[in-house]
Amino acid sequence: MPVSRRSTVWALALAVLSPRLLLAQDSIAAAASYTAVAASWSDFAAHEMADKEIPGLSVALVDDQQIIWARGFGLLDPDDSSRGPATAQTVYRVASVSKLFTAIEIMRLVEQKKIDLDQPVARYLPEFRPSNPFGIPITVRMLLTHRSGLVREPPVGGLTDTSGASLAAAVASLNASTLVYRPGTHTKYSNAAVGVLGLLIERMARDSFATVERRQVLQPLGMSHSDFSPRPDLIAALGHGLIWSSDGRESAAPIFQFGIASAANLYTTVIDLGHFLSALFADGRGPGGAIVRSGTLRAMYQPQYPESGHAPFGLGFELGALDGHPTVGHGGIAYGYATTVLAIPSAKLGVIVVSTRYWTNDVTQRLAAQALRLMLAVRQRQPLPVVALPAPVPVELARELAGRYGTGERVIQLDFRHNRLYATWFSGGPRAELRMLADTLITDDRVSFGRRLLQAGDRLVSGVDTLARVAESEPAAVPARWAGLLGEYGAPFGPLVVLERNGVLTVQRAQLVFYPLQEVSRDTFQFPPRGMNDGERLSFIRDSTGRATGVTMGAQYLPRRHIEPEAGNVYRITPLHPIDELRREALAATPPVDSMATRAPDLVELTPLDSTIHLDIRYATSRNFMGSPFYSAPRAFLQRPAAEALVRVSNRLRAQGYGLLIHDAYRPWYVTKMFWDASPTPDRVFVANPYPGSHHNRGSAVDLSMYQLANGQPVSMVSTYDEFSPRAYAEYPGGTSLERWHREVLRRAMDAEGFTVIPTEWWHFDYRDWRQYPVLNQTFEQIHP
Repeated sequence: MPVSRRSTVWALALAVLSPRLLLAQDSIAAAASYTAVAASWSDFAAHEMADKEIPGLSVALVDDQQIIWARGFGLLDPDDSSRGPATAQTVYRVASVSKLFTAIEIMRLVEQKKIDLDQPVARYLPEFRPSNPFGIPITVRMLLTHRSGLVREPPVGGLTDTSGASLAAAVASLNASTLVYRPGTHTKYSNAAVGVLGLLIERMARDSFATVERRQVLQPLGMSHSDFSPRPDLIAALGHGLIWSSDGRESAAPIFQFGIASAANLYTTVIDLGHFLSALFADGRGPGGAIVRSGTLRAMYQPQYPESGHAPFGLGFELGALDGHPTVGHGGIAYGYATTVLAIPSAKLGVIVVSTRYWTNDVTQRLAAQALRLMLAVRQRQPLPVVALPAPVPVELARELAGRYGTGERVIQLDFRHNRLYATWFSGGPRAELRMLADTLITDDRVSFGRRLLQAGDRLVSGVDTLARVAESEPAAVPARWAGLLGEYGAPFGPLVVLERNGVLTVQRAQLVFYPLQEVSRDTFQFPPRGMNDGERLSFIRDSTGRATGVTMGAQYLPRRHIEPEAGNVYRITPLHPIDELRREALAATPPVDSMATRAPDLVELTPLDSTIHLDIRYATSRNFMGSPFYSAPRAFLQRPAAEALVRVSNRLRAQGYGLLIHDAYRPWYVTKMFWDASPTPDRVFVANPYPGSHHNRGSAVDLSMYQLANGQPVSMVSTYDEFSPRAYAEYPGGTSLERWHREVLRRAMDAEGFTVIPTEWWHFDYRDWRQYPVLNQTFEQIHP
């Protein structure tokens, strides 16, 4: 069934308004010498917001002790335009930027000689006792620099725990965890580690972490619109964040307090963060006095453990370089938000950029880097640099390049979708859109920028690898021992998706990023030594049938999400009204009249056109999501051009050993109205809105799957038909390679003959001329008795 497409206010605004009209009025006007910088950067930001569909964004630029420009773009809340535009005073959750403020308070304690960076943490928190098979104690310095070897998240109070657990509870839960790496030997990013630092601050101050930070850091810096607690005034000004998934789902960000407050709980504005950068440039002094000494700050900017050859962290700060200038700062990813704080201490220049779309940090980082380049150009009296914007890959080239390259662990899949080209690296990472920059293919979308591929004949060059195109063949069935493990686990707003890909058990984190796993035993797998769960183990808990009921990831337990129907069953809803009542009201209603329809209906029955087209018309039976028959007989009709195109699809698939299995085609309008009126609001994304009329009502849409010609058995797909779950989405990443292969074979054949799949249902395809036909309400008997 077709999707009810929700048109958001922000998408309309970005499509219609000029970049200048997207600028909010509540801002700090650009200083005279930076007006050209503000104009140039605004144009770049407006482009990125429209291209990446970012609803709101704020920026502040800092030159030494002055915020020389601060402004908001877009909307504070795309679902409620009455809240007005985003501004420089919009409040955001800046996630891991919180760690900088925790680090400042820890270093204040070091200055006061209350703690020693190189003493074991257990000296100050004797109750902190995670399992440590290495015998090397964890020090405060290791916690500050992500060298402790701790798991990424604690079992309690992590970023998916909505219980509101305390810092003490989060740290106590780490006693059930085991160190992943020998302390001091490996940089492994850990929110849990910074949670321990937060409890250490509480213990030393004998006060809550939020209170200490407010008194000792935020207030002296003049950050009056910032807090680690959700003050009512901050929540009232909070920008509306969006979370999204690689398959096209989108929803409002959940708002709850993280137990590891010291790692991720800061609410703030870009102006307040500008005051923070000014204090850094003033050697640690804010309007309310010094928060740390100048020598302490310099020490915090120094690479820690440089002997490792890669030292991305100082004491709390992420370290880097921009065009030869050493930089300090931090990024933040919270549900619905992406933040970049970036500064060049030697030049006393800094920038803060915050977006209200989850996991757009590559965008905010690129915007921040360009801001600094523009500011440096003004300082050096040079022409302002212009950003090189990648162009779309030409359609014919994109079609030509689509396919699989490489073998074994080094595989890149290029997919042609909606006239665009997308790349998936099976070694891990997100799927990303490819564009052209000169003669180079480069990733450029919300989640990735700058990963490059070179085309060399029938090969792709990726880094040091030259990968030859390989023929795509039907994948092998998933190993039986893995069958019960596939599925979703954890919170609905950020589930762990376990799938099989290229013969490897793989997980998708944050609904975007893939990690291949190494099998350790029947139920235990290991993450690669990089990424979000660097080196951690994943262990499944099975029931007596072999089906996993949950999984431990590091130290976290994630229960299975029961999103799919039970084995062999049909997905069902509980109708909001009795079926007879729904039918009576629908038959009495009047279908819409479409003045744009110009072609007379010519519905033809499908099965007489091709004997290999088989029917499984669920709405002629009770085996459907409503549990009741709606058609008097299992028949399928389409407008003649669509029907003839479907016969050509059948011919294509027959050569590959498949036949078409039709679930639904033309549908009388009154049946669509029954579905809509019966469905709860959250499920209506899977049900067509009857008031404009659906494509099925016009005889130009078909729901279908495939069967094997050799034995007549339906092929396996990622979800069941008419399943109201994420698995139904056309780009849903889960399931097995074979299931996704079947889905792709069907899609390619349909696409070649003018059918387009809708995003929410892999089985639903619209024919290209659907708009030309009227909405119909004839029964099957009225079409052909």
